[in-house]
Amino acid sequence: MSDEATPRFQGKGPMVSMTVKDLKASLDWYHGVVGFGISQKFEHEGEVRTVVLNAGGVMILLNQDDGAKGWDRKKGQGLSMTITTEDVDAVAEGIKAAGGTLEAEPEDKPWGARMFPLTDPDGFKWAISTPMT
Repeated sequence: MSDEATPRFQGKGPMVSMTVKDLKASLDWYHGVVGFGISQKFEHEGEVRTVVLNAGGVMILLNQDDGAKGWDRKKGQGLSMTITTEDVDAVAEGIKAAGGTLEAEPEDKPWGARMFPLTDPDGFKWAISTPMT
């Protein structure tokens, strides 16, 4: 997905920083499948260790895990992050067109939002939702 086609999420929220097992796989998913633009890359000893991604007002930092706490530890348990957009269905279709998988199709919820869930390669949970009214 080109940066011109980056979904336009609304709002300014907290910046999310996540430690990931495989930075390249996570970058492929967040940039290539979900459509975040790449703002910056930071190297340490010749290797990319952190990538800053953005889409609209949403900013995510992906940091390469160094394995010091073990490679098999679970990430993202008990946490779900929400990104809002006016066109949930277009974002869902873009993710599927790029080869991504949704946990469920977009649906209208009783509290007035339209949303769908998805999970990144490390198990971090996301919800893409219309703004709550």
